[in-house]
Amino acid sequence: MSKSILIVDDDELMRSFLSTILKEEGHRIEVAGNGKEGLAKLQATEFDLVITDLRMPDISGLDLMREGGKAKPDTKWIVITAFGSIGNAVEAVKAGASDYLTKPFHNPDELRHVIRRVLREAEAERTISLLAEELGRQFPPVEMIFLGEKMQEVYRMVQEVAPTPATVLISGPSGTGKELVARVIHQLSPRQNKPFVAVHCAALAETLLESELFGHERGAFTGAVSARKGRFELADNGTLFLDEIGEIAPSIQVKLLRVLQEREFERVGGMKSLSVNVRVISATNKELKTEVSPGRLREDLFYRLNVFPVRLPPLVERREAILPLADFFAKKFAAAFGKKMDGFTPSARSALLEYGWPGNIRELQNVIERALILSSGKIDVLHLNLETPTQTQPAAEGLLKASERETIRKILSEVGGNRKRAAEILGISVRTLQYRIKEYGL
Repeated sequence: MSKSILIVDDDELMRSFLSTILKEEGHRIEVAGNGKEGLAKLQATEFDLVITDLRMPDISGLDLMREGGKAKPDTKWIVITAFGSIGNAVEAVKAGASDYLTKPFHNPDELRHVIRRVLREAEAERTISLLAEELGRQFPPVEMIFLGEKMQEVYRMVQEVAPTPATVLISGPSGTGKELVARVIHQLSPRQNKPFVAVHCAALAETLLESELFGHERGAFTGAVSARKGRFELADNGTLFLDEIGEIAPSIQVKLLRVLQEREFERVGGMKSLSVNVRVISATNKELKTEVSPGRLREDLFYRLNVFPVRLPPLVERREAILPLADFFAKKFAAAFGKKMDGFTPSARSALLEYGWPGNIRELQNVIERALILSSGKIDVLHLNLETPTQTQPAAEGLLKASERETIRKILSEVGGNRKRAAEILGISVRTLQYRIKEYGL
């Protein structure tokens, strides 16, 4: 991916020389004729690298680096000067420069080599930072994630698709571990040493999500006091996981489609096209294809996302995994809370197996965390605080309502929103249908 580089030098010929060389390398270049102009550009825009002259009439290169480094601590610096000395070089490195070069440049290849090395080091630092965040989290081992006959079939598909660049769509009920499966695909892929960046699309408002995905330029909207990279840029050469993909707005769908087709996009408020090499894995708890007919999801985007579909079963369909997962979570929380854990009583194990788990693995994890806090050794059925059959009746009613809502939605979609025709097919009055539409927010 091309990088954004700022050249600050009061020598116009040198600015032109550096710009020519770096543009040939495919980078995006901006120039400034003095330190103040350079500082203003640095505060307004995000640069991967700044190449600055040491001696300038207003602000020295070192002062520019010290002041600019406060606003953009991740930006790398190369200092150049026609008055090279060991003392200046040491001072520049102490101030944070990645390298120090003396003018004139007898061989442009030397300059290219230094810039490539500094950019490679910056990329490595960014990758290590993202990997460190990942290592700080605790995820179940792979054999635990794919425990059970149905999940073994999912694992076989994951192993087949992981080495390819194919876009993957993971579907399944909430709490079934879609992000964990996406992480396994990333770990089994050639991109495993590159960033894995996750975005929960439903957690952000439309404007915030667009900025989060594609970044923004300074002044793009109120509060955008400086330019910022988006998740696509952060995930370059790695994997971007888009959870709840069915919730994104039509305006963002257009932009996302372009990235999937052309690997290019513009930041919010930006004019320059940026190119990235990102594998997209998305996830949804909806039947995504049913979102196409009502116009909530673009058909072309659906087919771009659904290149390789993977469906996860609910926990109730893989009961052989319940007790091993419960043991895993109990040990995990016991270590985190510094509590003693002596396993589960027979009645607790039976209750775990008999429960319906509408919230799937996420609910199981929460139940075990609460039980461990309440217990003082062995976890009993009372510590689990599971809903009784009487208490689960409302849940059953909820399922019926959900089924009714989906049926009405489907029929309305099939008849193009014609309520009279939909009511005839459903065998209810138009008035009842209107009441249901209002009740379910259709």
